[in-house]
Amino acid sequence: MKPEETGSRLLKGAFILSAAAMLSKLIGTLQKIPLQNMGGDAVFGIYNTVYPFYMMMITLAVLGFPAAVSKFVAEYEAEGRSGDSRRLLRISSVTLVLFGLVLGLVMYAAAPWLGQAIGSGQVVPAIRAGALALAFVPWMSVLRGYFQGLHNMVPTAVSQIVEQSVRVAVMIVLLLYLIEAGASPDRIAAGALLGSAAGGAAGLLVMGWYWRRHGSSRGGRIEKPLMPPVKRQDVKDSGLHADVNKEGAGVLLRRLLAYGIPVCLSLLAVPLIGLVDTFTVPRLLSMTGLPDEAAMAEFGIYNRGLPLVQLVTMLATSLSVLFIPALAEAKFRGERERVASQTGMALRWFWLIGMSASIGLAVLAKPINVMLYEDAAGTVTMQVIAFTAAGGTMSTITAALLQGVGIVKAPALHLLAAAALKLLLNLLLVPQLGITGAAIAGVAAHLAAAALNLALLSRSARFTAGAGAAMARTLAVLAAVALAAWCAQAAAGAMLGAAGVAPGRLTDAAAALGGVLAGGGAFLAAAAWTKLLTASELRMLPKVGGPLAALLKALRLLR
Repeated sequence: MKPEETGSRLLKGAFILSAAAMLSKLIGTLQKIPLQNMGGDAVFGIYNTVYPFYMMMITLAVLGFPAAVSKFVAEYEAEGRSGDSRRLLRISSVTLVLFGLVLGLVMYAAAPWLGQAIGSGQVVPAIRAGALALAFVPWMSVLRGYFQGLHNMVPTAVSQIVEQSVRVAVMIVLLLYLIEAGASPDRIAAGALLGSAAGGAAGLLVMGWYWRRHGSSRGGRIEKPLMPPVKRQDVKDSGLHADVNKEGAGVLLRRLLAYGIPVCLSLLAVPLIGLVDTFTVPRLLSMTGLPDEAAMAEFGIYNRGLPLVQLVTMLATSLSVLFIPALAEAKFRGERERVASQTGMALRWFWLIGMSASIGLAVLAKPINVMLYEDAAGTVTMQVIAFTAAGGTMSTITAALLQGVGIVKAPALHLLAAAALKLLLNLLLVPQLGITGAAIAGVAAHLAAAALNLALLSRSARFTAGAGAAMARTLAVLAAVALAAWCAQAAAGAMLGAAGVAPGRLTDAAAALGGVLAGGGAFLAAAAWTKLLTASELRMLPKVGGPLAALLKALRLLR
């Protein structure tokens, strides 16, 4: 296979996987809205209390093996050693299936103790329901890693979408059934968590089907690898591993663990801030005198704004990966000026996008709250949480830029420090300010992670942020976004009121959607007018910059 064909196939695979991940995350984020609408704030609070802990257990259960399997399979396939790839898969599958079952049993048995640690017995059924997913997800994850090592991203993409779709469908069916049966909030939340187990089982079935099809297509012969086979001496010189057939399973398992555990620890840092809320906010709310169910309802209200912020950070994550290969190439070539210019450009754009999203969400918090969650409870808290989008966006892009210049572990350590700050501020602020205090702590934690990343990045990439020079133009863009969003929502409400439509969810939906459209338009127009967004800089964006610049020029938003 020619290098050009190989590169094209790899890019195609990366695009498929990125698109599937975005769609999967979008489904997973938006499913929280019907959960709150149907189950209420108490159910929503219990679910959001358990879910960060569930995600931590899933991350721990896979031990970073998918990344390790993907890496080693790619190496073996490059040598034409398909038999060794399959042996690697068998060893990793047996290990993770057994580990997942043991971890699931521990999680199920320890649920009452975890409920005491969290400060609410209502979470016990949901924890036990989530433990069932550990029987399916680890095996599914290893199979995904195997196919990614073959540079075949389609099985992973399909299984991700099927997993999330089945998860949401089962959750809604169980919600309808349990609500109709008059079940308590803790049982309804457990039904919602059962959707995760059902989704994991469905995703595993999809991966099993692809594996069966993959085995049948081989027909006892070795497929032609994506990369041309390399000679044994080349393998030795490159530092790739020796033939696993000459080594015991224990040696191979130690290699998987040596590669996978650091990956696992890095991934564990991501849900830590949410986990801090799980183990502190419900208990601190109960200590203020709130009954158990009322504390969970408050925690549910607190979580209303988080799906909206997650949509912004999800977009930032998807865009940030475009910079990693470009920066890595520039650093490899020793092009320091290019590294500095792309870093500065990315930071300016993402700060502007994150702050604009935060301003827009804060201005439109009340109509968005009513549109999505039926009432305006917790609007002030949602306005505070909106500014997590700015810190989260900057934390995401700075972490990606650090990876691009070869610094991988530091962003995880900075997230650990941010989680510690979140814990301290929760203890100080929640007893005084309730869920608004938790929101303030979240904003501070994400901004701290971004600041730590930024300080390290400025030293590594040798650039100057130059925030002062662009401050006035940035403020002009933010003011335009805020004014346009506020005027649009006010106009929409006034027009519907004049038409005789009573205030309610419909009028707030019109106000929110009108405000979002007006704010987005104002952002593009003001960014282009102030030259914070220029055609030359936009073309520097890897792969998509040229077409996007042409589109905005055609719309006369760029000079």
